[in-house]
Amino acid sequence: MTTSPFSAAPDVDVVLPCLDEAEALPWVLARIPAGWRALVVDNGSTDGSAEVARALGATVVREERRGFGAACHAGLLAATADVVCFCDCDASLDPRLLTPFVEEVRAGGADLVLGRRRPRGRGSWPAHARAGNLALSLLLRRRTGLTLRDLGPLRAARRERLLTLGLTDRRSGYPLEMVVRAADAGWRVTEHDVPYLPRSGASKVTGTWRGTWQAVRDMSRVLRETPSAERERTAPGGTR
Repeated sequence: MTTSPFSAAPDVDVVLPCLDEAEALPWVLARIPAGWRALVVDNGSTDGSAEVARALGATVVREERRGFGAACHAGLLAATADVVCFCDCDASLDPRLLTPFVEEVRAGGADLVLGRRRPRGRGSWPAHARAGNLALSLLLRRRTGLTLRDLGPLRAARRERLLTLGLTDRRSGYPLEMVVRAADAGWRVTEHDVPYLPRSGASKVTGTWRGTWQAVRDMSRVLRETPSAERERTAPGGTR
């Protein structure tokens, strides 16, 4: 019986939403820190991504409902470690960069740590995707007061606390909803620069203007939500 390189009782779970990333998986999984578990959430791949991930020792979670948020949340629900990280599965971000994020969460310096993407190499972050991200960051600041410069996918937080946020978006708005609800709950959110590399293969979200517009629309809907404290006051049985 072959022993998996990822611990059965992981120190940290890394959620890797995956849609046709067979080419990138070897690079990504080789960079999961020792003692951590890779949770590859297969969101309907047709290129054998799930088989590649299993062969490399990752735990594969199936999520039939299409959507970035659906894949991320399926990974969160499958996680068992105290600290859960999220990372794209396209080789644009190195999972090893999450190590100081986890240390900061465990030390109590932050409740949610995010990576601010700094492009490395031509084409790593298309202009239209960068513009959409900047616009959303400004709207987020107006909505929550957080002065973040990016809403990137590289992040770390404690699993139980993430589950209390009651995240409901299952599309592109999921990463932003996590930040908004964390801010509403009074979490300490920090941001650190991370190198952003040219991805492997074509992006399903930000590779086109249409994909970027859909992501911005999903996230704008999240920003229009009523703050969680207000939802609680106006809910049945709450204080009006």
